[in-house]
Amino acid sequence: MSEARGKTYRLWNPEHYRREAQSPEAKLPEDDLVFFLLDTVSHLDLRRFYAPDEDETRGAPPFDPQMMVCLLLYAYGVGVFSSRKIAQACERNLAFLAIVGEDRPDFRTISDFRPLHLGAFCDGFVPVLRIAGESGVVKLGNVSTDGTKLQGNASRHKAMSYGYMKKEVERLREDIEALVTQAYQQDAAAEAALGSRRGDELPAELARRADRLVIIEAAMQRLEARAKAAAEAERQRRAEAEAARQRTGTKRRGRAPTAGDETPEDKAQMRCTDPELGIMPTNNKGWDSCGNAQASVDGASQIILACDVTVEANDKQQAAPMAQLTVVQLEQAGIEGPKDATGAAQKIPATYDSGYYSETAAAAVEQVGCEPYMATGRRRHHVPEAEVAEAPTTAKERMAAKVQSPEGRALYARRKVIVEPVFGQIKEVRGFRRFLLRGLAKIRGEWCLVCLTHNLLKVWRYACAPCTV
Repeated sequence: MSEARGKTYRLWNPEHYRREAQSPEAKLPEDDLVFFLLDTVSHLDLRRFYAPDEDETRGAPPFDPQMMVCLLLYAYGVGVFSSRKIAQACERNLAFLAIVGEDRPDFRTISDFRPLHLGAFCDGFVPVLRIAGESGVVKLGNVSTDGTKLQGNASRHKAMSYGYMKKEVERLREDIEALVTQAYQQDAAAEAALGSRRGDELPAELARRADRLVIIEAAMQRLEARAKAAAEAERQRRAEAEAARQRTGTKRRGRAPTAGDETPEDKAQMRCTDPELGIMPTNNKGWDSCGNAQASVDGASQIILACDVTVEANDKQQAAPMAQLTVVQLEQAGIEGPKDATGAAQKIPATYDSGYYSETAAAAVEQVGCEPYMATGRRRHHVPEAEVAEAPTTAKERMAAKVQSPEGRALYARRKVIVEPVFGQIKEVRGFRRFLLRGLAKIRGEWCLVCLTHNLLKVWRYACAPCTV
């Protein structure tokens, strides 16, 4: 004990503490997440992670891929996504030290390992889903699908319009021509002064402008290809409409439409940093470069059954692909669908908000083995629901009647407490609000890694460590 100004304090001896060996197993709880992941990763098939290094004999021995996989899974599980912050945690955090030990990877090793093995992480989604099924946390009583906008790794201020691109290309070409002329003049002067000796390099200004010209011209080509595809689709639509008029004998109203313009409008924009992501509306920023991250979530313990990222801001085209992906991955994981009292297989109840509804989408979801409950329109709060037609005739009226039936009400009321909290846990609790990688393929892999770690957290909390919930 120590005393100061009449107050007694507990003994504090930092000189002793700084020399004392700290054992993670002795300091951390027995059911800590890091020990669960160390046990789980040892039972996963990691051959694809080892494959790139099998035939490589150059350089120092790499870090064990099993250790790197466990490190990334734990880091994403506790909300540490930056490779530099992960490397710092490996030096200061007992849980990270339990994974890496004394030989700690630097941030560059972590940064290179993640994009190199994104495909292998995606392959690990189904095995983790199988673990969740064997743990009994997947019930398939209500599978809810929704999407959330996640910001891409691209500045919204780096977009350029097609009209500005044309002006910028012209200016860069003039600058390059002037710099090339200047370079020739410098070469001539250097040749006279140096003779056969080397004394010149490509000017930095010329290289920078040449690179920028290539990037802008590539963006212009993408805009031109998009405009050409849109014009072709419009011509196809007009041809089909004209053929329908010919069959029915209907006369055209007004003037004949002009041919579609394949040249992009001057206001058409394209980002140069990550052109695959589109400009999407967001809740608080107006418009931004985002990916539409999709997830199908089981209602029992909020296990993600399927995930994907699309560049389409609208969800109408995502219902069928997500339902198909969900059914396929459930089959691969060996998780059986619901059955009735006689043991006969039943369709999986699937709930969607109004953004997913269309007659085609509902039929496609039902065809793959799900029973869709889709809201057919948005309803304002505290406003009485519209009465359902006694004898619905259209597909939309039948879906509305289905959702407003007692069974439909019970299922749809659970939708908002199944899938929406999952996005809250990912974006607010773990802090994953934007993608770190660029390119749609890498973004999909990163979202799969995020969803995979979400499932591991759920299995750990509900099946392996119930006292921590």
